[in-house]
Amino acid sequence: MGTRILFIDDDRDFLGLVRAGLKDRFELLTASGGDEALGILEHEDVSAVVTDVNLGRPAAGGIRMDGIELCRRIVERLPDIPVLVVTAFGSLDTAIAAIRVGAYDFVSKPFEIEALALAIDRAVALRSLREQVKRLEKRDSESRPTGLMGSSLAMHRVLDLVDRIKDNDVTALVTGESGTGKELVARTLHERSRRNRGPFIAINCAALPETLLESELFGHVRGAFTDARAAHAGLFVQANGGTLLLDEIGELPLALQPKLLRALQERRVRPLGGMQEVPFDVRLIAATNRDLEELVEQGRFRDDLLYRVNVVTIELPPLRARGQDVLLLAQHFLSHFAKQMEKNVTSLSPEVADRIQRYSWPGNVRELSNCMERAVALARFEQVVPGDLPDKLFGTQAPIETGDDDEIVPLEEVERRYILRAFEKLGRNKSLTAQTLGVDRKTLYRRLEKWGVSDAKA
Repeated sequence: MGTRILFIDDDRDFLGLVRAGLKDRFELLTASGGDEALGILEHEDVSAVVTDVNLGRPAAGGIRMDGIELCRRIVERLPDIPVLVVTAFGSLDTAIAAIRVGAYDFVSKPFEIEALALAIDRAVALRSLREQVKRLEKRDSESRPTGLMGSSLAMHRVLDLVDRIKDNDVTALVTGESGTGKELVARTLHERSRRNRGPFIAINCAALPETLLESELFGHVRGAFTDARAAHAGLFVQANGGTLLLDEIGELPLALQPKLLRALQERRVRPLGGMQEVPFDVRLIAATNRDLEELVEQGRFRDDLLYRVNVVTIELPPLRARGQDVLLLAQHFLSHFAKQMEKNVTSLSPEVADRIQRYSWPGNVRELSNCMERAVALARFEQVVPGDLPDKLFGTQAPIETGDDDEIVPLEEVERRYILRAFEKLGRNKSLTAQTLGVDRKTLYRRLEKWGVSDAKA
């Protein structure tokens, strides 16, 4: 059977029309009142609920409740089931009241069956997203406590590579744009390795001047320089038995690079001002958002050091290239910050989900996390609504990613990318796009709605 939906309305004739219109898309259960609907939900599993706001008198002995109260009770008892409320045309106050008690969305009468079906599709997709987030969070808590999350092919490649090298000590170079989670990958590699009982220490090579950076990495003896009143063990020694992350290694001063190379080759360091070398047992991970090979060509990075740190490269994709991961991460951050702030904020409105998918996220995962923290802080309802988002999300379109030439993706994803690319090239005009691609306009409309694309020209 198809997706199961519970529809509540006290007009039996109207229910019959809805059933006839939706029979090819959903398996429909119906109820004429709140008591009956709650009884059905005790015994039947449904993917979404649609209720009219005006419900008639209950059966003898039943409790009178309108659609808003029914929505509140369903959300309270079964928070994972999205509820859509059907309101009269122009009933904005009623729609706001529905959102306040936890409704996912509202549909105004009179409506076209296709519009109702698309709203239900979005609600069902929300439930699927929530369930996927829970599965990934459970998996992360068991095996990846750092919270790396994603179901895209690009992230599967990253996590597969982490698993393949976790139990040996090869040096790894983590690359990617700023904010993609390079330190999270390094922490995950450490926590899943045999060194996880040892320390994990990270240093940003761009954060300290050359002299202090040398002392921080390799240590110094007392009196090595003016302020060296006591000996200091460097990070290679402090991280003994664990993992050392050299973040932004492309910013490492050229004068320090031979000393780092020798330390990695000999597995020993000589503190500043010292005569004795100190052995260490450390796994090194380097990270950068720069092209190190280009820096080598410019004479700003040693090629022999590049070969030493770049034994295995873990390349992190930008968020804009991770497809549906952006919604998974948004829901994950929403849940995290709602719990942290002790606020009852549970989901993203359809408009917010659309904006999140269309924004280009130049700051990547870090920017998304910041955005969701702000949204939860400002949220007044159980849903995050457009007013909770920064203004910048309403002015930038995400580029349509076509993927790597060697990437094998499902046929449906190939079709999605092709249609969206054509849609953008044709000025986001649905009629022209449908005509050019030779598809029915309603078919194109359904697909664009499914992919969260709005603000298109008719």
